[in-house]
Amino acid sequence: MPGTDDRRRASRRRAVAALAALAALPAVAGRAQPGATGSAPPASAAQRGAGEGAPANGTSTLKVAFPVAETGFDPQATSDLYSDNVQRAIFEPLFGFDYLARPYRRIPLTAAAMPEVTAGGRVWKLRVRPGIRFADDPAFRGKPRELVAADYVYAWKRLLDPRIRSPFSWYLQGKVVGADAVIDAAKASGRFDYDAPIAGLAALDRHTIRVELKDPDYILEGYLCSSPMAAVAREVIERYRDGNGWAMDHPVGTGPFTLESWRRGQRMVLAKNPAFRELRFPEPRDAGDRARFAALAGRTLPRVDRVEITIMEEANPRLLAFDSGALDYVELPTELSRHALDANGALATSYVARGVTRQRLTQPALQYAYFNMQDPVVGGYASERIALRRALAMAFDTPELIRVVYQGQAERATQPIPPSVPGHDPDLDVAAPYDRAAARALLDRFGYVDRDHDGFRERPDGRPLSLTMASTPTTRDRELDEVWVSSLAKIGVRIAFVKQRWPDLLKMGKAGQLQMWRIGWINAYAEADAFFQLLYGPNIGQTNYARFDLPEYNALYRKSRMLPDGAERNAIYRKLAELIAAYAPWQLGVYPVENTLLQPWLSGYKKHAYWENPWVYLGVDRERRA
Repeated sequence: MPGTDDRRRASRRRAVAALAALAALPAVAGRAQPGATGSAPPASAAQRGAGEGAPANGTSTLKVAFPVAETGFDPQATSDLYSDNVQRAIFEPLFGFDYLARPYRRIPLTAAAMPEVTAGGRVWKLRVRPGIRFADDPAFRGKPRELVAADYVYAWKRLLDPRIRSPFSWYLQGKVVGADAVIDAAKASGRFDYDAPIAGLAALDRHTIRVELKDPDYILEGYLCSSPMAAVAREVIERYRDGNGWAMDHPVGTGPFTLESWRRGQRMVLAKNPAFRELRFPEPRDAGDRARFAALAGRTLPRVDRVEITIMEEANPRLLAFDSGALDYVELPTELSRHALDANGALATSYVARGVTRQRLTQPALQYAYFNMQDPVVGGYASERIALRRALAMAFDTPELIRVVYQGQAERATQPIPPSVPGHDPDLDVAAPYDRAAARALLDRFGYVDRDHDGFRERPDGRPLSLTMASTPTTRDRELDEVWVSSLAKIGVRIAFVKQRWPDLLKMGKAGQLQMWRIGWINAYAEADAFFQLLYGPNIGQTNYARFDLPEYNALYRKSRMLPDGAERNAIYRKLAELIAAYAPWQLGVYPVENTLLQPWLSGYKKHAYWENPWVYLGVDRERRA
């Protein structure tokens, strides 16, 4: 294997090559014009982009990078963060978050008002604001297309359609009055009837939606802020869908941007939506915001004409691109924190001298490792399997992970709910303690011993104990792998790695084909439910990668949704956390700390826990950049 210096030199060469490639990528001009009535479908964004010219003079462009490739842009069909960042610029749910308000506050987005909730949390009336338009598209036959209540009803039926296999079908599945019969008929026939009436999901008129649930579900307001609940136009989906019923490469929404071009896994370009409604930069309320944003209040949004997104999976190229001025802001890769932060965690003087600023927060996110509960080696609910998982969790060197891989920019997770999310209990710590001696003793007790004296343990039945963990071929994941190898070797356990790109691992994880994987989940709607649903039995094949299915857990989780925010619901969350600790389907990892570096020519940025990339609010001073 190459030594450390070899790896560093190789990483540096990759970084320089990637930066050169970034500079060489051709810029993309204009946006496709809508076709005449009856015209053939235009080329999808995935088929456009190569060989196009530079933006016209006067065009304002925001340049950013993603560390992970996207999977596509259909809000009911995707589940990864980076696709969702793009989708949130194109599609709109009814509700969102006040950009500047702290504490975070939900507000109407395309809705005319906040929900009217009656019948003890079972009946929800939602009103769509009149006059909002979809972006122009040939599917609309040359006519302006208003957003109406039926668009949300259609989108939410897509969550229920078995053919779509939505990773977020659990938002509504099993909850909506009258939906089960339509779903059962679709499973029998292979076709979901979108025109079949559902008593609990209906457009009462052009701008009013009524949702009736079998049981109260107070988490629904949070779901209504997220992309899977965004509106899509039926004409667009039916014109551009593939064999799965997805329209991944032709997104058409009501948001501030449209997808101008797309090279899969390489680059996306968004253009300002000419049909976007009038929206203004909010009036700052507190003193700090007034000092930073007073000059922006009332400005028309979006403030840039284009957003160029480049996929740069390695950390070094991303930071080099920012340092060269090729990116307007960057999430500081944690493994490069010491490059930009001093020993006290402050921004390095070299950046301060250039006018670079830094914004920081503990993400509403959990980075954890899961064990596949259906795997014949690490899965199951028997005592010896629980002991194995718990021993592996106790052996893992989380302090080393934080020190070396995260370079101090993470906090040890004590429970599934991160500190910034409502429901976090500062007095609760259910994470397995870092204790290798106890881990070795636990393995010995349950028969995981080294029978052939080769330094590695066998299973209780004498077969080899060999573990496999999924991992991407990035420098960061190689460093994570090294911590796992080192940690488990010290208790006599082998581990190997399945190396695939992120989108491929995502598919394998959903299908239950991975034994172990270190993965993260970020909360997009300010509810602790986002983390506990990851182990809810009916979510297997969607978000429950661990394939954990415990009746006691499932019943408590369902009960938690029926309660409004408060002490009673938080008490259930504590019980759920204790069950996770008892059965150990996860190695609770860390809460990541995110540092965003901002160029001096970028304005309008305020770090938001639930708005990862607030492109609509950002502006670029082109003269200062030049």
